[in-house]
Amino acid sequence: MPHKLNSGIAVIGIDIGKNSFHVVGHDKRGAIVLRQKWSRGQVETRLANLRPCLIGMEACVGAHHLRRKLQMLGHDARLMPAKYVRPYSKGQKNDFRDAEAIAEAVQRPTMKFVATKTAEQLDLQAMHRVRERLVSQRTGIINQIRAFLLERGVAVRQGLRFLRTELPRILAAPCDALSPRMLRVIEDLAGDWRRLDERIEGLSSEIEVLARRDVGCERLMTVPGIGPIISSAMVAAVGTGDAFTKGRDFAAWLGLVPKQISTGDRTILGKISKRGNRYLRVLFVQAAWVVLIKPKSWDRHGLKPWLETAKKRLHHNVLAIALANKLARIAWSVLAHGRAFEASKLQVG
Repeated sequence: MPHKLNSGIAVIGIDIGKNSFHVVGHDKRGAIVLRQKWSRGQVETRLANLRPCLIGMEACVGAHHLRRKLQMLGHDARLMPAKYVRPYSKGQKNDFRDAEAIAEAVQRPTMKFVATKTAEQLDLQAMHRVRERLVSQRTGIINQIRAFLLERGVAVRQGLRFLRTELPRILAAPCDALSPRMLRVIEDLAGDWRRLDERIEGLSSEIEVLARRDVGCERLMTVPGIGPIISSAMVAAVGTGDAFTKGRDFAAWLGLVPKQISTGDRTILGKISKRGNRYLRVLFVQAAWVVLIKPKSWDRHGLKPWLETAKKRLHHNVLAIALANKLARIAWSVLAHGRAFEASKLQVG
């Protein structure tokens, strides 16, 4: 790459691929002065020879690691959500046009950027994703066992703990409807269930140990309904919460605010948007249910006046979502301002 070309590049858009990256560079006037395809190994070497410039990338697999590397080289590297880049794409889709759209989007003053995750955050996020997959697999096995039993006329009361209690008895003294072959199938599934339980328990214990050592997680665990799993998942997802200016922005990112379709003087609010981080949203809704099923704790947490008023006008499912929104805002405030939850301040507010 000639030195004359290097000196004219002000903005670069990188479309990240598995093995090759498509790179488009703009000069200060916005004209394209670089349009090349680089291998993964060439990116750092070539950008190390460039003067510091603004570099845009979509937030995807490997983007956080690359951003840290480019920042060490002196570049202003920024990550953007892919859906915010899409409107800047012109014509039919290809990798060079994607890179050009990224270079256009990163220059917008109103663009929303993604905070860089540290290596520790990525480790914690990986553990949560593995745990989520194992829990999903366990649920699938439990549903399959129930289905096989129901096909033979054996019904077990709904709930994981009831099946866990009844299954050994069913296998020890099977009814005539269960053939020897079906018993072997169910026994193998029960073995898979036990192994998944062990792995999930091991990951949960490790996550809890890490949460107890983290200051931010410790503060989050003072919020009602939030334990090691939710606190560590939130820290892994948003770090210190600097990407949001207020709690409502965090709740909107989770998808816990009404979907808005407004025009002119009409403001139309619908169901919750369900955008953003689905895993964390589900955890906050679970935290809300934990609080709701324990009315005796409402007064201690300073939530009793608000909950009793909301309970009179909202369906219990809607109330759970509203409380999840409130807990998310409180959690962001606790994390962003570096202080533990105080029920007295909530009551005053």
